[in-house]
Amino acid sequence: MNIKQIMQEAGIVGAGGAGFPSYAKFADGADILLINAAECEPLLYTDYVILTREMSTVLDGARLVADALGAKKIYLGIKSHNAQKLGIQDGDILPCDVIARVLPDVYPMGDEISLIYESTGRLVQPGNLPISQGVVVYNVETLYNVSRAVRFEAKLTEKWLTVGGDIETPSVLRVPIGTPLSALFEKLGITVPETHICMDGGPSMGRIVNPLQATVTKTTKGILILPREIPAVSMKLREYNRHVTIANSVCCQCTNCTEMCPRALLGYPLEPHRLVRASREVARAMPEQFVSALLCCGCGICEIAACCQFISPKAVIAGQKSILAQEKIRYPQNLPKVEPSEARSSRMVPSSRWRALLGVSRFHREATYGGKIESDEVSILTKQHIGASSLPTVHVGDAVKAGQLIAVAGNGLSIPQHASIDGQVTFCDENCIRIQKQV
Repeated sequence: MNIKQIMQEAGIVGAGGAGFPSYAKFADGADILLINAAECEPLLYTDYVILTREMSTVLDGARLVADALGAKKIYLGIKSHNAQKLGIQDGDILPCDVIARVLPDVYPMGDEISLIYESTGRLVQPGNLPISQGVVVYNVETLYNVSRAVRFEAKLTEKWLTVGGDIETPSVLRVPIGTPLSALFEKLGITVPETHICMDGGPSMGRIVNPLQATVTKTTKGILILPREIPAVSMKLREYNRHVTIANSVCCQCTNCTEMCPRALLGYPLEPHRLVRASREVARAMPEQFVSALLCCGCGICEIAACCQFISPKAVIAGQKSILAQEKIRYPQNLPKVEPSEARSSRMVPSSRWRALLGVSRFHREATYGGKIESDEVSILTKQHIGASSLPTVHVGDAVKAGQLIAVAGNGLSIPQHASIDGQVTFCDENCIRIQKQV
């Protein structure tokens, strides 16, 4: 069995973000494998802790993937503050012949396009994939999972995540996939006050979730408890129609959002100040006029750092992107090449400044490893990834073991799901499989 098949059968997806099935990144023409260890979001320490404890496993996974791709070089892209704590300097040759690339401590250095440019000097042109520049990117935790799948036939059944924010002791934990947040908080002695929210992901790009209903998924990088009044949260709590109304009525066309946009600074033809003034009706009537919205990475620099009018270009552009997706409009290929702006280095936002703008500086405390937390019940979603949902193969009443296949991959781009604890299936439909540990 080849490594690509092993990754698919193990159910491995990108450990953060949208959850792209990792096996599907394999492509001809790759000469660089880039390990994304930027961990760009404030308050998250998941990748850093994995590297402190499992560096050899991560690098082994990278070597396995690089050899399978035929990639000649492996780079580890890591921010300077974490590199310093790990004793890594730019250009160091790490085990498995991995070359360290120390990145500036700015946001959003974890954005794939920015990461590739900063680590390799190669610029992925608008509308193209990293493989167009001979680069394949994998996250730290993803490569950890690859190594375990190849060396030990381990299925993806547990998640490393940071639990932090406005709590006494932030920590990085390993938990079974499907663990209810309510059960996790109970074991940790955490209560979410009415004045706070619970966020799945980082404060910049994470999403607000209901702690009484949400579960840990394959893409959960962190769970944060944050006050409602800070900018990182208040902008997310605002309804979309309110975002559009404010943008249409008060934007003064100062162009700050465009001048600070990380993608625009890389030369991408993305002008948030122009997109932000368009109504949803206009976007629906002439979606092809808004195709540049597809270049937005959703980092939030425009709404938090650039705009003085409390407008969210990010939210308006997200609405335009959804319309483009519905119309199946893609960014055109083979346009003239772009080059980074000379102003880029002077306009990047330092991580410390970004934390302050988000309102999370006071919660900036390094998380320590807290070990593995067990769960008595899990709810395994059949859609934890980009692509077709997994198809359940178990029924209510079935006894299952951790690592056992409980849902096969759907047609096309998809991955299977596996039980994350020993127990009995207590609920099963096309969306979710619930397993209860038996006493």
